[in-house]
Amino acid sequence: MRFILFFFTAAAMGVAALAQDTNLHTNVHELYLQDQGDRGVGGGKAVTNWQDLVTRDNARRGRVRDYLLAHVLASVAVAKGDSKSLWISAASLDRYLQLIGQTQVFGTQYQSKDDKPYTQEAYNRTLIPDALRLVFCVPSLKQQKSNVADFNAGKYPAGILPAGCQR
Repeated sequence: MRFILFFFTAAAMGVAALAQDTNLHTNVHELYLQDQGDRGVGGGKAVTNWQDLVTRDNARRGRVRDYLLAHVLASVAVAKGDSKSLWISAASLDRYLQLIGQTQVFGTQYQSKDDKPYTQEAYNRTLIPDALRLVFCVPSLKQQKSNVADFNAGKYPAGILPAGCQR
């Protein structure tokens, strides 16, 4: 029993130390704000040339590869009451799963390669129900399908974030 208590205490201290690393937090948060600004969220001017957006996204990805750490930090923020971190918690998990060759589970990742249509694949649509997606500020499967159509029509989807959610 003491070992289990020690393990959880040590794990909590490790997570707290990571969450307090201001340089890491600032860098990840800065990248997040840049990413959202490029999409017109938070008063930013949306990048209208999709190739420019892809180039800027790729540059950001080159700076941060540890999506599991991003997920852990977002989860800590949620645990501390920051509801704006719900979506990034889901998105960083999806991105991490893709990075290790697994399917995303929330459906936050939309991509187009080599001028092919946008898709969310590989995506396990059955693991997470829509009700849980909504808790994490992720659109329903129906809305995600509409979002893919919008991306393929050259538009940024209005339904990328469910009503009442903030990032």
